[in-house]
Amino acid sequence: MEVVAVAHRDETDPSLADEVDEIHWVYVGQLGKIIRIFKSAGVRQALLAGGITRGRLFKHFRPDLRALGLIRRVGAGHDDRLLRAVAQELEGEGITIEPATIFLEELMAPAGPLGRHRPSSDQLKDIDYGFHMAKEVGRLDIGQCVVVRRQVVTALEAVEGTDETIRRGGRLAGEGAVVVKVCKPGQDLRFDLPAVGANTIEVMQEVGAKVLAVESGKTLIFDRQDMVSLADRAGIIIWGVEGREEG
Repeated sequence: MEVVAVAHRDETDPSLADEVDEIHWVYVGQLGKIIRIFKSAGVRQALLAGGITRGRLFKHFRPDLRALGLIRRVGAGHDDRLLRAVAQELEGEGITIEPATIFLEELMAPAGPLGRHRPSSDQLKDIDYGFHMAKEVGRLDIGQCVVVRRQVVTALEAVEGTDETIRRGGRLAGEGAVVVKVCKPGQDLRFDLPAVGANTIEVMQEVGAKVLAVESGKTLIFDRQDMVSLADRAGIIIWGVEGREEG
């Protein structure tokens, strides 16, 4: 396969240019331009990789006429609804949106421990509580991550993203915070899957958080070997929770 990448300015790592056959740079919101690039290159399959900082909606956002029409129909504040609408626009032009995990099945989180350490009974209670709360936050399409300690929520993810949520919640909880990240209920698995990596563990170390729980089968884990090694040295537990939808 030849890979034609459309990269967002100030969001995409410039080194992506070394990994693809073609790269085209656009501003966030230039949907019409993306479609024109793909059609010109003969693209028939596409996937959405990575994310866009939510704060980009408030600055450096340059919607073209195609994007403005889409936003008028579905709104700009609901991630899943907006991504589904973008996918429909592309598919209406003959470009099929493939699952983001099409070549990444080995990166999906398994159930159970990912390192040497296992949660205590009290930590398992926090994980279970945090899982439920994170599903409720996801149901409202606000975020995917919560921080808890002793079954008290100290932070809910919003526009700031996971790392800042961990920092904020960890500072409030003190050492021993439990971080839970899940897939939103009913989430379209073609895009916006939760992801963690070695950087997540580094941020947890900053605030003394001790448990990272993720939803197995629905969470991407990057740099797994480095992540697990770092967590083991820091005494941080990584735990995969068997996926379940909350009633």
